[in-house]
Amino acid sequence: MSKQPTHYAFVVTGDGEKKSWTRIGAAWRNNDGAGFNIVLDAVPVSGRVTLRVPSAKDAEGGAQ
Repeated sequence: MSKQPTHYAFVVTGDGEKKSWTRIGAAWRNNDGAGFNIVLDAVPVSGRVTLRVPSAKDAEGGAQ
């Protein structure tokens, strides 16, 4: 795995304006490009997990 993740993992709860994003981990592309290695710091019990390409806001620790 490279040092910088290719994606961040978020749990997203709610919809529309009431949507809440919480970063819970990171993902790196496999060497063959056919999948991802995912490291989660938390495991959600509800909501959906979304993988997103890191943005400048994410790098600063913010969420969407």
